[in-house]
Amino acid sequence: MSLGKRRAVDRLAVLALAACVLLALFPLASVLLEIVRRGAPTVTLAFLTGKMAPVGEEGGIGHAILGSAILLAVAMTIGLTLGIAIGTYVAEYPERRLAVAARFVADVMGGVPAIVIGVFAYAVLVRPFHRFSVLSGGVALGVLAIPIVVRATEEALKMVPRSLIEAGLALGISRWRTTVSLVLPSAWPALATGALLAAARVGGEAAPLIFTAFGDRGWPSGLLEPIASLPVAVYTFAISPFESWRAQAWGAALVLVVLVLAINLGVRAMAARQSGSK
Repeated sequence: MSLGKRRAVDRLAVLALAACVLLALFPLASVLLEIVRRGAPTVTLAFLTGKMAPVGEEGGIGHAILGSAILLAVAMTIGLTLGIAIGTYVAEYPERRLAVAARFVADVMGGVPAIVIGVFAYAVLVRPFHRFSVLSGGVALGVLAIPIVVRATEEALKMVPRSLIEAGLALGISRWRTTVSLVLPSAWPALATGALLAAARVGGEAAPLIFTAFGDRGWPSGLLEPIASLPVAVYTFAISPFESWRAQAWGAALVLVVLVLAINLGVRAMAARQSGSK
């Protein structure tokens, strides 16, 4: 094949790839533009700081934003604690049967639909106690976050130089102390990236919260009480027959998208900083 023909084929391949990228981006861009177009007029300071009001009155989603923050805090406390512990064990003892089983379970859990986790949490934490609560919702989201944190922790610890571990052991430090004092602090940027990725993943889930935290029209009142959240607020407003509430659904969806986008941008920034420091 001559040089001219190779260049022509190369240009055609590049154009085909660019067309595929544009084709893939078109649905995403359409959804984002529609959310911005319909949601932007609703988003005001009163909307962001107020609470849900009856039909005909000016309401807001401030209580849902606060509720989502509380649920995410509970979920990440659970997800990070268990996920980092499991991921550390899997990374440090990869050949042990328990580590192999833990990795397999984490991979399987990563593919389980969120609504299944919600039904499980409902059966274990809601139905026996006959009440929806912040804790049950946080546990459901925390279970969703665990597989992401496990895999992120495992990959982060694999990037730590083995010479660092060998140096700690040579000084007479026990294996667990070396891991806690040397390995984990060295991997904290990657661990933080994994934590943000898990937060972005669970922050927009509505299905588990419908079965656990349920929702509330007022401000949060306790860990053992129902609580509002942005995903459930979008769902509640969207299925309403009232036009004013459907408009608020678009506004709440826009806020949720912006928050999740901000977290994802934070993940990319941390990943870029981490790769640039190498």
